[in-house]
Order: sequence, then C-alpha cells, then structure tokens
Amino acid sequence: MNAPTIETERFVLRPMKMEDWPAYAELMQSDRAQYMGGPMTREAAWGMFCHDVALWTLLGHGALMIEDRISGECLGQVGINHGPLFPEHEIGWFVYPQAEGKGVAFEAAKALRDWGFREKGLKTLVSYLDRDNLRSRKLAERLGAELDAEAPRNDPEDLVFRHRFQ
Repeated sequence: MNAPTIETERFVLRPMKMEDWPAYAELMQSDRAQYMGGPMTREAAWGMFCHDVALWTLLGHGALMIEDRISGECLGQVGINHGPLFPEHEIGWFVYPQAEGKGVAFEAAKALRDWGFREKGLKTLVSYLDRDNLRSRKLAERLGAELDAEAPRNDPEDLVFRHRFQ
C-alpha cells in the first residue's frame, strides 16, 4: 500500500521523502529523542527512518510527516506502528522544536487516528508512553485516550493509553 496524504485545517500529513532525513536524524540523535529510545546513533536513526517508510509496504500503515499547509515546512511526524516490535497498533508522534506547544501533534494525531479507525477498520489504538513524558501523556488524554493498566507492552515501565473508536 502506498502511504496516503491526509489533509487537516492547518497541515498536510504526507509520505516521508529523503529531504526529511536531515531533520529527522538530528532529532533522533538529540536528547529530544529520550522517550523514543534515543538519543540514537546516526545508524540507528537511519534504521528507524527506513522502518517508518517500510511499514506502509509491509503492513499498510506507518509514519507520515506533518507539513505546514502554507509554508511547506516539515514540523514533525505522526505514525501508526505495529508488527513484531509492537503488541498492538500504536499511534505515536513527535514534533520539531519550532512546532512544540502549537497544537501540531494534537491535530496530526487526531487526523491519523481517525484515518486508522475509518480506513483501516481499527477499533482501538494505544500509545506506549514513558512515565516521565508528561507532554505526551497530556496529549494522549486530550485525544480522549485512557490509561489501560492491563494492556500488553514490551517495556513493563511504559504507561499505555488506549484510544477507542467512537
């Protein structure tokens, strides 16, 4: 499956392209990646970048970049992950520093979540979150997700927030 393009009021969620690599690599190698397994080496970041693209072909879902409709600036990423590394379909997000605190992740995650429910027929998604990642916890709650203490997880320390089809 080819990755879709999803439009929101302010953003275009679009397939990844090679031009996205430098900013993605910089983020994944920085302390901002601490809740995503980082900071990573450049090689590990490249593996994640390729993983995010390959999921579309392998599983029919994956990551999309968040692009500002007006400026064309890439502001971050939102994705649905699943496969051998994820017990359930997971929705995750990150934004670059210049986009933080502007509702970018909320608008993008809501759009991709709704796409997953509508187009993929998913009834639930989860977000695996580090206990210390307060910003993502608040975002998951703002999206209507609820803490699910019984959900399977790879890391027993993760909190799992469940998003349900409405």
